[in-house]
Amino acid sequence: MRTLATAAAFAGRWFGLLILASALLGLLVPDQAAQFTPWISALLGVIMFGMGLTLRPADFRPVLTRPQAVLLGLVAQFTIMPAAGWALAELLQLPPLLLVGMVLVGAAPGGTASNVIVYLARGDVALSVAMTSVSTLLAPFATPLLVLWLAGSTLPVDAGGLLVSILQVVLVPVVLGIAARALLSRAVEKVLPVLPLISVAGIMVVVFAVVGANADALLSTGALVVLAVVLHNAFGLALGYTAGKALRLPESSRRAASIEVGMQNSGLSAALATAHFAPLAALPAALFSVWHNISGALLASFWSRRPAEAGTPSAEA
Repeated sequence: MRTLATAAAFAGRWFGLLILASALLGLLVPDQAAQFTPWISALLGVIMFGMGLTLRPADFRPVLTRPQAVLLGLVAQFTIMPAAGWALAELLQLPPLLLVGMVLVGAAPGGTASNVIVYLARGDVALSVAMTSVSTLLAPFATPLLVLWLAGSTLPVDAGGLLVSILQVVLVPVVLGIAARALLSRAVEKVLPVLPLISVAGIMVVVFAVVGANADALLSTGALVVLAVVLHNAFGLALGYTAGKALRLPESSRRAASIEVGMQNSGLSAALATAHFAPLAALPAALFSVWHNISGALLASFWSRRPAEAGTPSAEA
């Protein structure tokens, strides 16, 4: 177990580079990588179950104690970010499948690695966990409606199918994980140090598969899609921080809002795009998964050298 915990710590520390390596490997062996695409949804379900294992009822406390901060994250997450994804795709004249992919990334809940990035950035960890948890629980209802609204005129969107998929690969595994944590707390506590390794490995396989399945498209239009993804992520990071400042939240909460809005659950976006549209629609999600972990790590490194005005991040969960 100690060896696995060490490996998990290594994976968490070098998450961005590991994801980048898996993307490059997908480009080198695209045919082999594409064979893993049928496993994307199952892998995401395992990752979300692991996320549920890390949650406790106390993690939702900021919803009651600081509702304005949580609401800020939800509004930005489920309105401005999907609209920004659509606007960037239109501005850069991306093809319909890539437009749907950008909207899916924007309409996804908070990223599973965001809580770690917030901790490293000396942000409000309790608020970050609450934002991720609530947005994940709302995703089965919000994400399909947003995709239908923004992309329905571009391609046929099966909102009902998206709802069922998110229930299967997100909500049910998360709820089962929460229940397992409550009923088998001692056993779960023993495996918690290993969970980052499982999450990182799962996302690496998802990125590997999506990049491999879209190797030709990435090589031909990759620069444009990369530009869209980088701009989308930068907009989310800036939006979250600026909105927190406008609401006069403390510095640690602004950092949490910035990272929560800027980092999306790209694994979910890739799974939905692959299952309901085409592998090409998952390309923005794969690139986002690579980039937002790199940008998040860089931002965390910058903020970690600047103590927040409200002090160090709360360890309360």
